[in-house]
Amino acid sequence: MLSPTGWGTAVGGAVLTAAGYALGYPEAAALGVACLLAVVSAVVWTLPRPGLTAERRITPRKVGRGESADGVVTLTNTGSRTRRGLRATDVCGDRPLGIDIPVLRPGEAHEARYALPTARRGVIPVGPLRLLRTDPFGLARRVRDYGSPDTLVVRPRVRLLPVLPSGKAHHIEGPTSDTADDGSLTFHALREYVLGDDLRRVHWRSTARTGTLMVRQMVDVSLPHTTVVLDTRAGAYVSEDDFELAVDSTASIAYAAAHSHFPVRLVSEAGPLLLADGSNPDAESLLDRLALVAQSDRGSMAAAFDELEHHRGGGSLVVVTGTGDTDGLAAIGRVRRRFERVTVLRVGDTPPTAPPPAGPGPDVPQLHISSLDALSAGWRGEAVR
Repeated sequence: MLSPTGWGTAVGGAVLTAAGYALGYPEAAALGVACLLAVVSAVVWTLPRPGLTAERRITPRKVGRGESADGVVTLTNTGSRTRRGLRATDVCGDRPLGIDIPVLRPGEAHEARYALPTARRGVIPVGPLRLLRTDPFGLARRVRDYGSPDTLVVRPRVRLLPVLPSGKAHHIEGPTSDTADDGSLTFHALREYVLGDDLRRVHWRSTARTGTLMVRQMVDVSLPHTTVVLDTRAGAYVSEDDFELAVDSTASIAYAAAHSHFPVRLVSEAGPLLLADGSNPDAESLLDRLALVAQSDRGSMAAAFDELEHHRGGGSLVVVTGTGDTDGLAAIGRVRRRFERVTVLRVGDTPPTAPPPAGPGPDVPQLHISSLDALSAGWRGEAVR
């Protein structure tokens, strides 16, 4: 297709040619014919499809929001002619990314690396790679797609947090699945004896079979259950950045439990988001699921607590919301007695202007955070409370 310059040259050439012949000016006619020949030559120049192959890879394919991710494209000239005048554009979501391509001789390959935008969560399509070929005068251009589309997954940012202790027994450093205090009633595994172990827990049959002193390791049977309610209502947040911080906070809290193989339930007013029983490596699945969470247009979050009214009981309940509309938060009172501890997390740069939601009572702490750093500090204080 012709570029704007090419269209101008073609129109100008046609006018000059017609005027020159009509008015008897051979010089004008010759100039017009030259312009038309230049346009035709430009079209012929860009008509052949270049013998090129393109391969793209994304490193890494899954990143946290704001982390770096690169697209790497390798272009190889598989033809027999040197290729000049090539420009490439890759597309990440709806954002075009320009790529500089040098002169490619036959059989030569060029690797181009460029940064991909990761400011927003989501499963973002990348590609296809569009190759723009122009003639030396910029009169014509042809765009062709090369390679196949790919996908970049931008997940929430995560800070490592302790798991809120719950249950009948708590470790002084917080609950863990493999290092809970000895003295519990559940057998976990056999391990080699280390200095200081209780000799009453020596497993003599295994010791005789292996020739190594083996002891029983016991763990806490009351694993902490974590339930996180994420408020996805647009009216609950002053800005979109506040909502992104709420998702990051939810991911950090739930990831702490799932990463330690503890049960975690994640719900919103729109319905359940994820249920992990702790038996599988669910932490990565949780981040993938939260990469797709979007704001809703619901007016109240009371529906989020309907399912929790049938909760089996016990564990921690964390409600993550913004500093805006608090409609429906009073429903916490309906489920308050089913959990051993309840925490409300208010997210946003603007301090909450609404009064604390009615129902839970003064024993329910409310944390206001404006960054993940503030979450880390406040959450560690809540974990030892």
